[in-house]
Amino acid sequence: MADEKRDYHVSDIYQGGYSSFSPKYGDVFTGYRTAASGISLATDPRTANVLQETAAKLATGVKKIEISTTQPDIFESIPKQHFAEVRRLSKLTGIDVSMHAPIVEASGISRDGFSEENREGVQRQMLDVVEKSHELNPNGNIPVTFHSSAMIPQPVLAKGKKTPSEVFVINSETGSVNRIPLEESHLTDEKPDIKQELKRINERSWQNSISHLSYNLERGSELAAHYGTIAQIAEIEKKGERELSPEEKRARATFNTATAFLNDSYRELKEIYETAYRNAPEERKTLDELKKRIGEKIKQVEKNPSETKAIQLRQEIIEDGLETLNKISSPEIFKPLDDFAKGKTTETFANVAFDSYKKFGDKSPIISIENPPAGGAFSTAEELRDVVEEARKKFVEKAMKSGMSKSQAEKAAEKTIGVTWDVGHINMLRKYGYGKEDLIKQAEIVAPLVKHVHLSDNFGFEHTELPMGMGNVPIKEILEQLGKEGFEGAKVIEAGNWWQHFKTPPVKETLEAFGSPIYSMEMAPYWNQALGFEQSYYGGQGPTLPQVNYETFGGGFSQLPTELGGQRPGAQGGRMSGKPME
Repeated sequence: MADEKRDYHVSDIYQGGYSSFSPKYGDVFTGYRTAASGISLATDPRTANVLQETAAKLATGVKKIEISTTQPDIFESIPKQHFAEVRRLSKLTGIDVSMHAPIVEASGISRDGFSEENREGVQRQMLDVVEKSHELNPNGNIPVTFHSSAMIPQPVLAKGKKTPSEVFVINSETGSVNRIPLEESHLTDEKPDIKQELKRINERSWQNSISHLSYNLERGSELAAHYGTIAQIAEIEKKGERELSPEEKRARATFNTATAFLNDSYRELKEIYETAYRNAPEERKTLDELKKRIGEKIKQVEKNPSETKAIQLRQEIIEDGLETLNKISSPEIFKPLDDFAKGKTTETFANVAFDSYKKFGDKSPIISIENPPAGGAFSTAEELRDVVEEARKKFVEKAMKSGMSKSQAEKAAEKTIGVTWDVGHINMLRKYGYGKEDLIKQAEIVAPLVKHVHLSDNFGFEHTELPMGMGNVPIKEILEQLGKEGFEGAKVIEAGNWWQHFKTPPVKETLEAFGSPIYSMEMAPYWNQALGFEQSYYGGQGPTLPQVNYETFGGGFSQLPTELGGQRPGAQGGRMSGKPME
């Protein structure tokens, strides 16, 4: 009704609020509804006391728990008896248990570069986690989540940008990682191109190796030719115990220098040959022909390396080798870090999954590979899909070699290797200009591979973990995309920053965000309605049957005589009138 003098409507001042009778009540409700039984709570990753943590999380009422041990040293601090005790506790309470493995670099790349020994060590460490996880649920396929990458950088291409400003490469011979900036040439106006730049780096590296070999050969040959005869005479006369002249001494010293140059060149030739053989497979036919030509000479040198004749043979071997190596294409010594790491990472995951399958068969744990925060290697749906598919392929190859049929191996690989999709990690693409639709598309791409989901909300700029509904993760649309592929796995609450700052379990907030049914019939009312309608179950309605109620209405147990369990002396205190009993 309008006020004619003031010219306003009541609706202009107060538009009303949400109705708690509406199933969509509350601004925390994400629009996606799921039963409380599908939600899992992660344990505190900062403690190795997983038995105490599991018991504490059980007290919140959840039916699924994830043992979160993201730090390797903390995982190693868990007593082996705890795994058996958690298994007994889970059977007693009827809960399902999953495992978040320590975050390790599956590729074997460390701050010092790559080494195969390090990769094999990480592989053994991961297999140990899988075997201990199996102890938690020997009769089922417990999901064990590993990050696809722990430390490898991978710059994200900002939305709308076609070429990155830098690329990381690895020297496949030394294992060292290098950052290569990609900049437009001011002289030629040449646009940056990753493949072209990598080709240029490999050509430069190869030519430097050839030039160094050529210099040593030229210098050694020159010195040997000039002073060789004098030095030989000097050696003969030395055996006759004649004092060498100063000129002869200089000749012998120079000849020794020439020998050192040729010896270095000979060793260098062998190293360059092996490098080319490993990294230029298309040139192996030419390299094999070189080996055939110089093979007999090499045998003679290796048999009598100190003979004077060996010097001449070395010179001939190096000259022939140098001529051949100058003609072949540059080996791909420097490779994109992403490609190299993917090959090593998938090898590790395939080996761990296969070794686990050999030991536990159809009860083998699931190797569930998680996308790290955007900006790490294999963090997008496309990259993670490639990792899983390649790991499955390598699993099948190993299984077939062990006698398994291809169809059986493919079925086992699909069951054993999958994806843990972290919605908070992928939301960090927002930092690079990507929006809601891009995040939903990512979920659509990865959906067929997903076996597990990690839930945390943030605003896309920092790796923070809040309960769902408190940031801008489009969780409704993401989970709907996963649901199209039939995903029914546990949805694990990871809310580390909520624990850090607000010191309370994130269960209530998650149930409200997902509008979970309050009762087991999975129908209204829902937790998102509880605050405004039924009152918050977590907020409470005060003590049940409070003492003040009985004291006010004359029915308090404290008014009973002590012989009847009360607090009053006998024959005193009227329970109904409040007057002493007569």
